[in-house]
Amino acid sequence: SPSLYTVKHSGLVHRIFQMIKRRNLLVLGLAVMTGLGSAVGAAQAQSKDLVIFAAASLKNALDDASAGWAKRTGKPAPKISYAASSVLAKQLEQGAPADLFLSADLDWMDFAAGKGLIRAESRVTLLANRIGLIAPVSSKAALTLAAGVDLAAARGDGRLAMGNVDSVPAGKYGKAALEKLGAWDKIKDKVAQADNVRAALLLVSREEAPLGIVYTTDAAADPKVKVVAVFPQETHPPIHYPVAVTRDSTNADAADFLAYLRGAGPKAMFEKQGFTVLNQPANAS
Repeated sequence: SPSLYTVKHSGLVHRIFQMIKRRNLLVLGLAVMTGLGSAVGAAQAQSKDLVIFAAASLKNALDDASAGWAKRTGKPAPKISYAASSVLAKQLEQGAPADLFLSADLDWMDFAAGKGLIRAESRVTLLANRIGLIAPVSSKAALTLAAGVDLAAARGDGRLAMGNVDSVPAGKYGKAALEKLGAWDKIKDKVAQADNVRAALLLVSREEAPLGIVYTTDAAADPKVKVVAVFPQETHPPIHYPVAVTRDSTNADAADFLAYLRGAGPKAMFEKQGFTVLNQPANAS
């Protein structure tokens, strides 16, 4: 009868069920171990990537240099995080992992050095740059950046876009230049301060601001803007870009990439974007 069959074979059914359960647990365990192994492997592979923190104004030239290095070595292109130098230096201070730091001014590299975040012996002042007053390409603005210059007519009812004047290097240089020319007090309440120089560039490119102050290299990278005038070099501190290997880098490619940046190939790439290549060790800056 069905009831007798069930009682007679219940022990066998239970044993079979337990065997299936143990096998499924074993399969699940192997799957989890395999998954963990893959995750660890992926993390290890990712940790081998060369990670670079670089000032936003370096994007075009450094992207080209990165691709050139990858082609020469056969290795993956570096992972590059672009932002204001101030933001990157603070991220390094908070323990963010990076192998190289390229700053748009000496102050933030000095900050990193003072915190012991870079290897001082690797530091090089790689590049120089200029800042200019920009406008949308359709603008009729025409100005000479000399003492007493008044930006009111060219600005109209809009604002002057520039990087944060307290932290972003391009903003600091721009404020210093306007102060030197006696124009800052007239314009300071009409400034749109951006998180980085490329954000300031975008405000002008989109015609959300009639004027902006950015590096001339940034202006050259955007066909929707034009340089109205370049600030005289004596109106602001020298615009120098230092680079260094970070203290905590364990990537053997960091020194190789830095050496590559100092070579002939990247020199042509930087100059194409409008930078002046200095290539000076720190003690010669």
